[in-house]
Amino acid sequence: MTKVYVFLADGFEEIEGLTVVDVLRRAGAEVTTVSISDTKNICGSHAIKLEADALFAETDFSDAAILVLPGGMPGTKYLGAHKGLTELLVKTNEAGGGIAAICAAPSVLGDLGILKGKKAVCYPGFEERLTGADVQTCSVVTDGNVTTSRGMGTAIDFALELVKRLFGAEKAENLAKSIIYCR
Repeated sequence: MTKVYVFLADGFEEIEGLTVVDVLRRAGAEVTTVSISDTKNICGSHAIKLEADALFAETDFSDAAILVLPGGMPGTKYLGAHKGLTELLVKTNEAGGGIAAICAAPSVLGDLGILKGKKAVCYPGFEERLTGADVQTCSVVTDGNVTTSRGMGTAIDFALELVKRLFGAEKAENLAKSIIYCR
């Protein structure tokens, strides 16, 4: 099964995290939500509370197809400050593994040097943090092993792009039709 890990921190943007989980599960991916704190209980940036599937400290990511960072504040700051996660992202990138981030979260990848020489997008105002990237303005872009997207309004585009990466364009298009997604 195709494994995807979505990293959650208090203050994450709920739509960006949960849309990815929902759409990828519909596509047949095994998606695990991972809390980067010491509890599975997470509170999003709009006070939506949820329970993550796993704790970072107790999870083996060796089978990951894609690691996903939702945006939101202060969630993005917490993701970027988590040493274990940042080390995992760098290691995954060096191995050519799949990485994806939306909204403010591409700034974490930029700060780590992961976006150097790649096309990337982010929430407006975070462009300077996409260190070394060829900054675009489209809703979502994949360059090599990295997919980035702009924000809550692009969450379905982002999730469908991840479906396309994992399962192909036809599966992504069929899923878009099944959820009545109009582009």
